[in-house]
Amino acid sequence: MSVEKTEALVIGAGQAGIAASEHLGANGISHIVLERKRIAERWRSERWDSLVANGPAWHDRFPGREFAGDPEAFVPKEKVADYFEAYAQQINAPVRCGVEVTKVSRLEGRPGFRVETSDGVIEADYVISATGAFQQPSIPPLVPASVPVAQMHSSQYRNPAQLAEGAVLVVGAGSSGVQIADELLASGRKVYLSVGPHDRPPRAYRGRDFVWWLGVLNKWDAEANPASEHTTIAVSGAHGGHTVDFRKLAARGMVLLGRTESFEEGAFGFAPDLARNIEAGDANYLSLLDEADAYVAANGLDLPLEPEARRIGTDPACMTDPILSLDLAEAGITTILWATGFHCNYSWLAVDALDGAGKPRHQRGVSTAPGVYFLGLPWQTRRGSSFIWGVWHDAKYVVDHIAKQRGYLAYAPAVAPVTEPA
Repeated sequence: MSVEKTEALVIGAGQAGIAASEHLGANGISHIVLERKRIAERWRSERWDSLVANGPAWHDRFPGREFAGDPEAFVPKEKVADYFEAYAQQINAPVRCGVEVTKVSRLEGRPGFRVETSDGVIEADYVISATGAFQQPSIPPLVPASVPVAQMHSSQYRNPAQLAEGAVLVVGAGSSGVQIADELLASGRKVYLSVGPHDRPPRAYRGRDFVWWLGVLNKWDAEANPASEHTTIAVSGAHGGHTVDFRKLAARGMVLLGRTESFEEGAFGFAPDLARNIEAGDANYLSLLDEADAYVAANGLDLPLEPEARRIGTDPACMTDPILSLDLAEAGITTILWATGFHCNYSWLAVDALDGAGKPRHQRGVSTAPGVYFLGLPWQTRRGSSFIWGVWHDAKYVVDHIAKQRGYLAYAPAVAPVTEPA
């Protein structure tokens, strides 16, 4: 039985995989893109119903195609998925849906890789893992399954009607957690929100969205450091986009709690760090306003003053007198919603490309295992790597590297003529 061969194999047809296909095609590199479900599947079936992009349409896109409609709008998740499907058609991306990769291993005695799939074996010179880092929901092993309360990860949440009646505890106050908590509160639920350390940028300031400010202030190109890699960002494009304000959420009836630490005998324990976490988020927020004001002054820009943006509200009682222990039954909590991120899962990658924790060993997406590449990782090359436009640029870097390697491997020295001895 013949084995199919290709130069490059891309695993995953989300935004990272489609970006890789565009750059591979532009470089004349034959390739196949395998997707176990549908193009941009996670946007369709692993996010809540009301999710929108966290950046405006003019910014969160690939260079080769604009979103239809208002460029300032925050695009709903289904239209984001439709965008990538249309983009794949536009660039004639060779995507095969419904094909799952089960194992990638090196070929024996020759260069390249053997890729085992649900649809047969493919041999490839290069493999690009475009599955990203959001593969397996991460739920801390705190609450035993025997506790009579529903537990779900944010990737399983769809809408308030999905949950049993009663109060909800949301653990994690990054973009997902705070938006879901806000939606549940607006639906009439009693909501408790566990808030850890976070950055809290303004949604917009002086007539410009924060993505514009991060651009002109050169913050999108900031490189990762151990602190930044694990910083939670509280930002929202919901309701036309607004700045996340934990004090306003508390004023509407949400109960804020510190970082979740323990669970014992039906009760959660929380760190006494709520005020510190919120104040640190305020400092992050105000520092960006300071930098924006300085940029406006230095460049003589005609952008309107916005003094009200610096007004920080009164601390709610849950900040000044924090709750350190919360009994689930007494609080009427029937659902715990874990907005606690994801684990990566590269169990199918049987090459020496992972560290002891199973995470990719790479530099800007170029693996320590020659011929293997990664795409879609947070902070892969810069702060912007997690955004749609950022992964497009990361993909260009990865494919440029493949093109350079391809050139080296194609080199053959000229054969000098053999001279007969006199």
